[in-house]
Amino acid sequence: MINRYAIKRKYRYLPFLLPSAAGVAVFTFLPFADSVRRSFCTAVTGDLVGVNNYKAVFGNEAFGLAVKNTAVFTAVCIPLLIGISFFIAYGLSHVKHIRLIKSVLLFPMAVPTAALVLIWQILFGDSGWINHIITSHGHGAVSFLGSSKAFWVLVGSYIWKNLGYTVLLWLTGIMGVSTSVIDAARVDGANERQVLFRIILPELKPALYTITIISFLNSFKVFREAYLVAGAYPHKSIYLLQHLFNNWFVNMDLDKMAAAAVVVFSVIFAAAVLLQRVWDRKEV
Repeated sequence: MINRYAIKRKYRYLPFLLPSAAGVAVFTFLPFADSVRRSFCTAVTGDLVGVNNYKAVFGNEAFGLAVKNTAVFTAVCIPLLIGISFFIAYGLSHVKHIRLIKSVLLFPMAVPTAALVLIWQILFGDSGWINHIITSHGHGAVSFLGSSKAFWVLVGSYIWKNLGYTVLLWLTGIMGVSTSVIDAARVDGANERQVLFRIILPELKPALYTITIISFLNSFKVFREAYLVAGAYPHKSIYLLQHLFNNWFVNMDLDKMAAAAVVVFSVIFAAAVLLQRVWDRKEV
């Protein structure tokens, strides 16, 4: 009787998880399983073609360009976002009244993408303010959105939109560090740098892992900005995987799109697992 009661207490949370689990299964797992099936079939007739779709994807030049640009974009954005947000959060952690500041930090996430794109066009378009300032000083016109400089406009857009939320995550971790340990270290003669690198940063490893995963996933969500700014066929420096998927969808190349989706999911999942294993080794 005691064992049954213990089992009921142990698994009493399951009824509360079933609705969300059912939603994830219906709207995530089943569609992905269907995409895996479609990746081995033709788009129209549904005939089995084996790995021909995957061969077509890996032999596609646009796919190679999109993978390269997406990888470079992720490799540039994540370190910049993590580094900038940490130093801002560390500076704000010394401010006594930061409730209002926390609200302001979330403001970029509330700005609609269309409004954000309009701002970028006003600033960086061919007739934008920055271009006007450059030409007014006697220099030639600079095309930001139609050249390789568009990459850095997209990087700035990503950092601006995700900076406030990431700063809040860092602040949560910094505020969770025991103040008694920090005060004891300062009493023992530790300076601000030693406190930061010897006490605060080691305690922020869980926060760093969470921020890295979220930043990595958010780097795949910049398609709306890039699409609205430069269209379906932007400059090759910002031609991302999302552009490729969109163009294949428009052309009804659903077989190649399904195969590419499976490949991208496999890479993202492998990267997350690898990061988790590396993290577990560091913890040990």
